Amino acid sequence: MKKLLCAFCILITTAAFSQLGGRGTYQFLNLMSSPRQAALGGKIITNYDYDPDSALYNPASINYRMDNQLSANYVNYLADISYGTASYAYLWDRRTQVFHAGVTYINYGSFDGRDETGQFTGEFSGGEAALSLGYATNIPYTDIHIGANVKFITSQLAEFNSIGGAIDIGAIYNYEDWDLNAAVVVRNIGTQFTPYVDTIEKLPLEIDAGISQIVPNVPIRWHLTFENLQLWNIAFENEARGTTDLDGNVSEEEIGFLDNVVRHTIVGVELFPRGGFNLRLGYNFRRSEELRIINQRSFAGLSAGFGIKINKMRFNYAYARYNSAAASSFFGIGIDLQ
Repeated sequence: MKKLLCAFCILITTAAFSQLGGRGTYQFLNLMSSPRQAALGGKIITNYDYDPDSALYNPASINYRMDNQLSANYVNYLADISYGTASYAYLWDRRTQVFHAGVTYINYGSFDGRDETGQFTGEFSGGEAALSLGYATNIPYTDIHIGANVKFITSQLAEFNSIGGAIDIGAIYNYEDWDLNAAVVVRNIGTQFTPYVDTIEKLPLEIDAGISQIVPNVPIRWHLTFENLQLWNIAFENEARGTTDLDGNVSEEEIGFLDNVVRHTIVGVELFPRGGFNLRLGYNFRRSEELRIINQRSFAGLSAGFGIKINKMRFNYAYARYNSAAASSFFGIGIDLQ
């Protein structure tokens, strides 16, 4: 049980950066799925193009442009933790029958096990994976597409194992005349089939919404995403940010309405979104607020990256900043198999 607790703590602190962590198991399911998504601030759900990685987060984005596109990504995460994704889409019948398959995994590395007296009990490791199958279709006579992912989940933390299943349901409105996309997705509706011990734990249900558009006559697509809409109050008061007056009275940090709105918000910009070379920049307000260091400029919440297309291959890279001591690099490659 001691080893399980240690691995579980690592899971919570690396998969979520606020009190949202710990509200459910399999937290890795809500990690960023690709360098492109990471560079734009994370959790972008409005991309509707060739990129099969988009379907890992919003299945409604599955479309015929993804046909025979294979993508693989790797993330050098925090504290020697690594994770990655792979995805592939296949067009069965033009515009109407596109199927998608994806894999997400995370490896927590090796740990030294200790008993209650501190004696070494051997090494242990932890890892989790999810296999997803997705499908999307167009609602007849509309510009609305709906889709779903079905996910089979496995997890091993030391000698404890768990198996679960989940469904993602998404919708996207694609108005081509304005190059505008609007989307909403409900993720991780499911349950554990086999718990780690005796208790069935909740999955990390998340509701996200977003909108994006290519600026008319300008090669820029802007993204605006609102995350974790299933829970309004995602802010927490940081005791270290309290103030003390001349009389020694301590005032705690106050979290107001606008503070909560901001923490739900992610913004991103993609330069040359349809070109062979893309530049991307994003800002995650919740990450910035919760990881910033008082009286120190750490650039927490900022992310940037680029993509390069060479013949039938695409290379993507992103750099995400968490604080002055922690950052992650995301690497990805896409191959057109046609």
